[in-house]
Amino acid sequence: MCGRFVSTSSPTELAEQFVVDEIAVENGEPDYNVAPRANVMVVRERARGARGEVELRRVLSRVRWGLVPSWAKDPGIGDRLINARAETVAEKPAYRRAFAKRRCIVPADGFYEWKVVGPPKTPKGRPQKQPMYIHRHDDEPMAFAGLWEVWKVPDGVDAADDGDGWMRSCAIVTTAANERLAPVHDRMPVVLPAEAWGAWLDPAEQDPQALLALLRPAPDEWFEVYPVSTRVNRAVNNDPGLLTPVPAEPTS
Repeated sequence: MCGRFVSTSSPTELAEQFVVDEIAVENGEPDYNVAPRANVMVVRERARGARGEVELRRVLSRVRWGLVPSWAKDPGIGDRLINARAETVAEKPAYRRAFAKRRCIVPADGFYEWKVVGPPKTPKGRPQKQPMYIHRHDDEPMAFAGLWEVWKVPDGVDAADDGDGWMRSCAIVTTAANERLAPVHDRMPVVLPAEAWGAWLDPAEQDPQALLALLRPAPDEWFEVYPVSTRVNRAVNNDPGLLTPVPAEPTS
C-alpha cells in the first residue's frame, strides 16, 4: 500500500516534468509527510469547449487524498479509499467509474513504507516495524498512477471544494512489489514510465486491458531504499530530517 509520501517539487518543476498546459495551484511549502486527507497535487486532463470542439488540456491541480465516489453519502468513506488495487480497480464499485473516465498522475518525490523487523513486544501488540524511505536513484519525481472523482457537496455539509460545490478527490493505484521492494512490503504504488503517461491520462482510452497492462511493478533499478526515523510515524512531524538515513531500529 501507500499511506505516506513526500512532495517537495514545486508546481513549476512538476509542470515542466509532466508537460502541463495549465498550473491551477499556488506555490506551497514542501511536504515531507503527506498523509491521507491532504490536498495533493495531481496531473489530469481537463476538457474544454463546446460539444464537437472539445480540447483537452493537461492541468496540475489539487485534490483531496482519499477517493470519495459520486454515490457516497459523506466524504468519510475517502479515509478507507486512499489506495486502489490494480488487480481489482476495473471491477470495484468505488473505483471502476474513475478507472474508466478519470485517471490522473500523483507526482511524488518519494514514499514511506513500514518493514516488519520483529515480533510484538507484548502478547497482543503489533509487530515491530521500521519505517523505510523509497525514492528514485536519479531523484526525479515519480508518477504514481491515480484515479480521481467528483462528489457533489450537499447543502449544510462542511467539505472543501473549488467554490463550485464539488469535492475532487483521488486514490493511488498499487500493485505487487518488485523484487527490490518486496523485502519491505508486498505492495507498492504503480510508478508509470514517461511513455505511459499519455495513455493513462487520456480519457478517450477506454480499453480496460490496455490500461491494466500499464499497472505493473516498476523496474528494481529505479529505486533506493533506506531506513529513516520513527518520527515519520506521526503525521504532525514534517521536516527535511525525516529523509535522513538512520541505523535500523534494534529488535527485541
